[in-house]
Amino acid sequence: MTNQKRKHNAFTLIELLVVILILAILASLVVPRIVGKTDDAKRAKALSDIHEIGALLQTYRLDNDKFPSNDHGLQALRVQPNDAPNWRGPYTTKEIPPDPWGNEYVYQSPGPNGEDFIIISYGADGAPGGVDNAADITSQ
Repeated sequence: MTNQKRKHNAFTLIELLVVILILAILASLVVPRIVGKTDDAKRAKALSDIHEIGALLQTYRLDNDKFPSNDHGLQALRVQPNDAPNWRGPYTTKEIPPDPWGNEYVYQSPGPNGEDFIIISYGADGAPGGVDNAADITSQ
């Protein structure tokens, strides 16, 4: 018999193009959702850090009857200020982390609206104000 069936050991060009097209469609559906979740995760991390720092500041206040001054800032949680004789720290063994965008958290005591203190992350743009990922995240 001269007409024998040939065995195909490779994919055809059409088959490869169909697979690549399917992968491209799946990527176009999945990638935007993953990228959007990264921004949400950064905002959640900043809020978590702010709450943790706030709890450390409350412990500081219990020992010293006041919050750290703006001059001493958040470093008063790690290094005893000269005006805190009842300091029982360090209140954290870790460095005060930067916000998820690499900027330092802003600390003010008292806060601008009469709060005991306020901690701020200025978001992705690192500047006051902003919207979406550039919006400020505060302890208030």
